[in-house]
Amino acid sequence: MNVTRKRTAGVLLAAVLLITGGLVWGLAASFAESSPPASTGKVVLRLGVSADADSLNPFVGYAGPAYEVWGLNYDQLVKSDVYGAPVPGVAESWETSPDGLTWTFKIRQGAKWQDGEPLTAKDVAFTFNYIIEKKIDTLTMLTKGIETVEAPDDTTAIFHLSKPKANLLTATIYLVPEHIWSKIDDPTGYKMTYPIIGSGPFQTQEWKKGGFIRMEKVPGYWGGEPTLDEILFQFYTNTDTMAQELKAGIIDGANDIPPATYASLSKTEGFTGAPLNLYTFEYIGINCYENPNSLGHPALKDVKFRQALNWAVDKQQLVDIGLSGYGRPGISLMPPDEWPADRDPSFAPTADEAYGFDIAKANQLLEEAGYTDSDGNGIREYKGKDIKLRLWGRQESVSSQKEGKLIADWFKQCGLDIDYSIVDEGTMNDKVWNYDANTCVYAPDYDLLLWDWWGYYDAGDTLVCLITSQIEWWNDPCWSNAEFDKLADAQFSEMDVPTRMDMLKQMQKLTYEESPYIVLTYPDTLQVNNTGKWEGWVNYQDKGMPWYNSFNMDTYMKLKPITGSTDESSSSSTTWIIIGAVAALVVIVVIVLLSRRRKSQVEEA
Repeated sequence: MNVTRKRTAGVLLAAVLLITGGLVWGLAASFAESSPPASTGKVVLRLGVSADADSLNPFVGYAGPAYEVWGLNYDQLVKSDVYGAPVPGVAESWETSPDGLTWTFKIRQGAKWQDGEPLTAKDVAFTFNYIIEKKIDTLTMLTKGIETVEAPDDTTAIFHLSKPKANLLTATIYLVPEHIWSKIDDPTGYKMTYPIIGSGPFQTQEWKKGGFIRMEKVPGYWGGEPTLDEILFQFYTNTDTMAQELKAGIIDGANDIPPATYASLSKTEGFTGAPLNLYTFEYIGINCYENPNSLGHPALKDVKFRQALNWAVDKQQLVDIGLSGYGRPGISLMPPDEWPADRDPSFAPTADEAYGFDIAKANQLLEEAGYTDSDGNGIREYKGKDIKLRLWGRQESVSSQKEGKLIADWFKQCGLDIDYSIVDEGTMNDKVWNYDANTCVYAPDYDLLLWDWWGYYDAGDTLVCLITSQIEWWNDPCWSNAEFDKLADAQFSEMDVPTRMDMLKQMQKLTYEESPYIVLTYPDTLQVNNTGKWEGWVNYQDKGMPWYNSFNMDTYMKLKPITGSTDESSSSSTTWIIIGAVAALVVIVVIVLLSRRRKSQVEEA
């Protein structure tokens, strides 16, 4: 008998059992860490998203998940229906003076904050005056033209304007309680506490960064109680994992499904695909900052250089390869066919104005602009030094990564040294909004980045993010154009819709020509939902994406299980089924290994 082999088998068994126990415990701990405590007997909707919120402070955040949570946690003065039309929110009705300078809103009675305090016109007046007085830059572009708001009584809010305001009913501003925020001197520096007090149908109970956001239904909501008891937004760094957990029933809906998985999963019985563009464009953001503090490459400040880059991008190939066909080639900042025909702000260049894909022309324009290769090493130069540009794709976006590889290659064919890398959104944010550690002076530290943007329903609200005063805030390319600023200011007070749409098109023409952004594609957001288990999914504008667009809250109010109830234990049981399966698999491997070893021992005895 080989004692050594027998002892080795015993050690192997102990080790594998230890690993098995550790694996099961590790999986359990992992799930416990990323999931909220189980609570049975509740109707819980679990939704998967590919990116976390940046901040849940309504005066600071800007990421899509933050807007989704705010839309549920807070009310607005006036809401939008699924077709984008203004409908009553906290305001039951409104009227305006003949000159358009005074608006009077009738505030509904019975609305309450989630701590039980009544919501009155005084809270409405406080919210708007607070933004104006505190100069909260993320929102002052939306309050532009409002001089002050008064509340002569609890049900009347009167807005006094310096000039007519075309976007007053569509501005996305969430109402906050005066009895809480009046005590906060620095709204943009305030760290949120939980539960968050708003007046919406759901209340945010907890946020585990990188894990989940949990919201609970608010009993007695003025707009009617939803069937759902809780909503869980679960964050995934791997979209393939998210898709598999949707298919396994661990979550009930998922956003940003990978194209290859979407093609099959959206056709699987019990699941329905709901793709939608929703005013979205992918773009190359270019650091144009005309300031010596900028840490971007100085060649990027040159309009001619940026125009040359435009000619080196094959947008159709980006759609075909990067988006797997789920989208359209981009042109300007407003995707066409996304608005009612009489309010379509999209700009289309003439044949003479349009950029195409022509590497030779891009090289010609760079040569004519003085970016030559004097030493013959294949790299063009700026003031005698090789032009090296950082290009970043996003870790959270598979399409961004694919497109980045293509773009890097095209730019290299133009004689540029491209350092292409993948970074996470947090790093990208830190670099775009970078400040010098010693002087605290704004110093954006990037060259080229690939990002996407969901715009507002009101196209003017999206475009004004690029005005000069929004540098350090929404204006991430740090681009400045006096004519653009003038048009941006004028369009806000233009009440004639066709005239205003023409002004918005002129603004886009300027961005198209000067290229602070190179608009790449109009991507479809690929969403799949469990329609075998839930009913009441409401598509936005009858097109798609029943949730996660911050404009459409109808799904959350109407969704309900088709049969029986849904509770968090289903997620827990599924989790433990997975853990049990892993454990069983490891035990089978142990038995097979030991069996083989016994056979070997017998043969050698």
